[in-house]
Amino acid sequence: MNIPRVLPFAALVAGAVACATPKSADTGADQALDDGSDDSDSADGGDGAADGDDGSADGDDGTADGGDGGDPGPDPFADRVVDMDLGPAHGFGLDAMPDIVLGAPEGGGDVGSLDVLSLGCEGWIVLGFDDIGIVDGPGPDLLVFENPFPGWTEHGVVAVSDDGETWSEWPCDPAGDGAPGCAGETQVWATSDNGVDPTDPEAAGGDAFDLAELGLGQARFVRIRDTGSNSCDGESGGFDLDAIAVVNGAALD
Repeated sequence: MNIPRVLPFAALVAGAVACATPKSADTGADQALDDGSDDSDSADGGDGAADGDDGSADGDDGTADGGDGGDPGPDPFADRVVDMDLGPAHGFGLDAMPDIVLGAPEGGGDVGSLDVLSLGCEGWIVLGFDDIGIVDGPGPDLLVFENPFPGWTEHGVVAVSDDGETWSEWPCDPAGDGAPGCAGETQVWATSDNGVDPTDPEAAGGDAFDLAELGLGQARFVRIRDTGSNSCDGESGGFDLDAIAVVNGAALD
């Protein structure tokens, strides 16, 4: 695996972020977080702030800061779950949080993957980077991996932030040809052990996003929101998040 192109973060600042098969899981009580925070987002959902009263945001159960996942070290993947608000029909993968969304993608290619968290209808999740931030470089800067397979796609809206409060969102048209601007359209080929570089947009699969399209130079938080137009049945409804990976990155201070 190639580490993403890494540049000194401060220098860049001075110079310039499916449900593959029927699924089932016994998740118990709903663990969605309550988004009661003030969000300066111009698009849709919460800003990823949480009060931690239910233990889901302070890391007690490992679902918000990656507390039970160990130190992932410097790699191109998200380091922690900052916040989430799962929608109706969510639940699949919840018992494996946070690791199920923090590591490398586990793509299933033509058959999809079960290594995912289902967000439910209009559910969302915020992931953060601690060691490598996303920067605007040549070509795409970020890859988002879902689990589509031929004949089945579920789409999500992707937004990024440098401070976790102000969000910029890529316009997503799930009804358009090829679902332009959305995550969840492209099959995933990279896994943790098959040797496919998860930071190579041409080989890894997943959906690519370029900060230049938003007029941004850097970001360290990624929010993914179910579009609300996906299947909402059982415990595997909505966008199914596998992983995210930095393509162009810079070391964070």
